Amino acid sequence: MDLMQALRESQVRENRPEVAIGDFVKVHVKVKEGSRERIQVFEGTVIAKKHGGVEETFTVRRVSYGVGVEKIFPVNSPIIDKVEVVRHGKVRRAKLYYLRGRVGKAAKVKEKI
Repeated sequence: MDLMQALRESQVRENRPEVAIGDFVKVHVKVKEGSRERIQVFEGTVIAKKHGGVEETFTVRRVSYGVGVEKIFPVNSPIIDKVEVVRHGKVRRAKLYYLRGRVGKAAKVKEKI
């Protein structure tokens, strides 16, 4: 059991992104195309956080050209360059899946002051 714990602890990043549910974030992701590597920014609202430890993930949702797009990012992934929190959201739920059924201003999250 201690061997598994040591292996998991070795995989955890030191500079883990601190995001909360309802935050509007910019996730800088390293994209590899052939021999080149570039940074691509995906911005949206954090609607869920799951698991814990090494396998912790967070889901970011945005609406692009009228179509909802969600991406799930592992917190400890090496492809995540950095996560910027643009705005802190004021929410009372652990999962914001109800935003999937809303459009326009109804899909916005209030800002925490």
